[in-house]
Amino acid sequence: MSGCVYGVGVGPGDPELMTLKAVRILKMADVIICAGKSPEESAAYRIASRAVPEIRKKEVLAIHVPMTYDRSMQEAEHRRTADIIGGYLDDDRTVACLVLGDPSIYSSFSYYKRILRNKGHRTKVVSGVPSFCAVAARVGIPLIEWQEQMHIIPAAHQESLEGYDNGTCVYMKVGRQLKELKENLDEDTTDVYMVENCGMEGERVCFGIEQIPDQSRYFATVITKGRE
Repeated sequence: MSGCVYGVGVGPGDPELMTLKAVRILKMADVIICAGKSPEESAAYRIASRAVPEIRKKEVLAIHVPMTYDRSMQEAEHRRTADIIGGYLDDDRTVACLVLGDPSIYSSFSYYKRILRNKGHRTKVVSGVPSFCAVAARVGIPLIEWQEQMHIIPAAHQESLEGYDNGTCVYMKVGRQLKELKENLDEDTTDVYMVENCGMEGERVCFGIEQIPDQSRYFATVITKGRE
């Protein structure tokens, strides 16, 4: 039987937010895979290695995935990475792919998993704490209550920045789109919060649109509360 690949959510930044299951799988895995030019450059690896120092002695492979919105290039990179993982699985090895936050939310692992499953490989997902849940906890607010809706929006795509006129909006990976997001926020938006590098070194917390800068790092999440 071939090996199994796990998409392991390591949470948003604080190693103490990693689940017991994630820790167990990382201790069990033969190979650790992370995104980046080197393990030390990978935020997910830095988080995981603080929670599970044992992985530093395992085989660790960093895979550099170019940042592009070209779908054909993305698909080629997904296939390339899946082929690398598949080679380990053919050798009956257990692979853990480190994923920031949760593997089911805007994660490259979902594409690898689909490709590998179509080839007959075993794949499993280990849930992690999503960044927006950690951000809500950090600023001390409920995400949704009663009959409110919540919308999760990929802010890196400019066409997504208009948002919604009710409920809670979560804008993920805001980065360079922050100024445009601020300009597009509805005047009836009652509360705005931003946390950059939540749980990581260099964390910055902003309460209110006045505190939010025009640009931030890649790992920034904005939460807005709309009309009541």
